[in-house]
Amino acid sequence: MLGDEAELTAAVLAAQDGDETAFRTVYRAVHPRLLGYIRTLVGEPDAEDVASEAWLQIARDLDRFEGDADRFRGWAARIARNRALDHIRMRGRRPAIGGDETELTGKPAEADTASEAMEALATGDTLALISQLPQDQAEAVVLRVVVGLDAKSAAQTLGKRPGAVRTAAHRGLKKLAEMLGAEAAAGSAADSADGLGAVPPQPGRGRAARAPMSSAGVTDSRPRTQKDM
Repeated sequence: MLGDEAELTAAVLAAQDGDETAFRTVYRAVHPRLLGYIRTLVGEPDAEDVASEAWLQIARDLDRFEGDADRFRGWAARIARNRALDHIRMRGRRPAIGGDETELTGKPAEADTASEAMEALATGDTLALISQLPQDQAEAVVLRVVVGLDAKSAAQTLGKRPGAVRTAAHRGLKKLAEMLGAEAAAGSAADSADGLGAVPPQPGRGRAARAPMSSAGVTDSRPRTQKDM
């Protein structure tokens, strides 16, 4: 283990010995990603409350935890998921969990297919897009990419097979890449429209100024030839 992983493991061990500063270090390292996962389960309005309940349990049960940084993230994610599902049941809403793993037997997409989406997941806008995915894909994406769990730990959190989680994550990332591409195209079109609107009409002379509009509303802009001169 190197860098942040080793530091988080050391902080977890120190927190288990009662070091409050170490516990704050663990909280700062894990909470933002854990909160992102909880948002995919209960939505924005209730996420902070559920996260608080999860951290209360994490603090209470920390002395019983065994493992390194990766195992801790998986353990914390399972606690957060259980608290989220309890919250959903208490409020009488339908649990926000989609399909079972039998729907995920297709071959996973190539990793490169979703690399751009994975890199963009740090932004709040992309996390908002995740909520539009089927719930099984949303959870798999957040656990694998945002929380940072490996397939085995994510599968233990969800109660599914690692292969099913990999497939759900790949499908979700592929869909995210498509949504990000669509948003980028729409933004580019809007920017172009704004730019055109900002340019004042230029006075023209001769036949070019009187060029007829096509049926699509675009001015005939074909190159002028000697016959046109």
